[in-house]
Amino acid sequence: VQLQASGGGLVQAGGSLRLSCAASGRTLSSYVMGWFRQAPGKEREFVATISSGGSNTYYTDSVEGRFTISRDNSKNTVYLQMNSLKPEDTAVYYCAADAAPYNKRSPSLYPYEYDYWGQGTQVTVSS
Repeated sequence: VQLQASGGGLVQAGGSLRLSCAASGRTLSSYVMGWFRQAPGKEREFVATISSGGSNTYYTDSVEGRFTISRDNSKNTVYLQMNSLKPEDTAVYYCAADAAPYNKRSPSLYPYEYDYWGQGTQVTVSS
């Protein structure tokens, strides 16, 4: 499956952006999806994940309450709505697909758990 992330840009602190991740080559409906981010000089870190049907989500603490992951399987697309953005949210954001079933007790939080990756979209938050 090929993933294409889009929607990044430059925004002031407190602003909002919505990232999209569109899939081609295979339907996304059977995949757990995740968003990760990587700031310069730092490791890629988990942001959010959503189960294949969309009923379960999980967020890293730093974005809980500000970001919302969702999906529209009819459009083969996953979204990340980012509100109340902070300068520390600045990073390249990546979407990823995990073929394993969603595990409520142990959601997929690590890059190695994901099978397919998009190319990344830059998010820059100015103070």
